[in-house]
Amino acid sequence: MAAPTTAAPKSSASGAPRKQNDTFNQKDKPTQVRLSNITAAKAVADAIRTSLGPRGMDKMIETGKKEVVISNDGATILKHMSVLHPAARMLVDLSAAQD
Repeated sequence: MAAPTTAAPKSSASGAPRKQNDTFNQKDKPTQVRLSNITAAKAVADAIRTSLGPRGMDKMIETGKKEVVISNDGATILKHMSVLHPAARMLVDLSAAQD
């Protein structure tokens, strides 16, 4: 009977052994990203929700140049918001494209 052999770890062109990429093995990562996108979209919606409808309220926005803008137009409100999240930024860009 032959002795069992163990396979050596695969190596890259440089000779260093390759490691498994943990990013693709994490099962909860897509769920976290999806929840982050939903939270960002809800935050954008909440920012303009009270300005919609017949009883919509005006919003007072202070710009970076210390100017004050008063509006109840959703596109104007979103244009003056500084949004960092990529999904929320897409919603702001979408509102500007529809205008």
